[in-house]
Amino acid sequence: MSRTLKAAIVDYQLGNLFSVKHACDRTGMQAQITADKDDISAADLVILPGVGAFGDAMATLNKLDLVSYLRDLALSGKPFLGICLGMQLLMSKSYEFAEHTGLGIMEGDVLPLNRATASKVPQVGWNKIHLTQAARQDGSFLNNLADGDYMYFVHSFYVKPNNPQVILSSTRYGDIEFCSSFRQGNVLGCQFHPERSGPQGLRIYYNLSLSF
Repeated sequence: MSRTLKAAIVDYQLGNLFSVKHACDRTGMQAQITADKDDISAADLVILPGVGAFGDAMATLNKLDLVSYLRDLALSGKPFLGICLGMQLLMSKSYEFAEHTGLGIMEGDVLPLNRATASKVPQVGWNKIHLTQAARQDGSFLNNLADGDYMYFVHSFYVKPNNPQVILSSTRYGDIEFCSSFRQGNVLGCQFHPERSGPQGLRIYYNLSLSF
């Protein structure tokens, strides 16, 4: 009999925490919303969600004394997923309003969508993800998704990893084709909200429940 995967959803007062928990619960995980380090360490999977401003998020993580802890946890090999702002926080730097230092778990920057050529910023709504070859390999958290599947996005900034080989999917908005998901070892990220993306988004949580 398979063991139930335990997920810790990091509570730093930003993001749709209960939607993430609901998606985890629906796909067979045992999920807990917490900022307690012992609870997070005991989990099989750490999820860093988030909606809001990068600088505010980093300030709150610092206030909760979670910055070095989360960085060390991810670098230790603990399965770690960042969603939307949580994905952006994994990066080295963000240029949202000013230059901010991120968690530095993934090398690369967080850059603005182009307001001059995009139809609307922020991007709010459904958009396609286009899968890379890496996404088609066994063990990808995008398993059983199709090229061109729609996911739900809410964001004004996007990540640009230094290493393009980590990119699992890309998405076009206006004149920008950006990284919409990545994986580097145990560290995963998605710019879209799988918990708000219908059956295909739930498939991602199901894949995660089987992966670790």
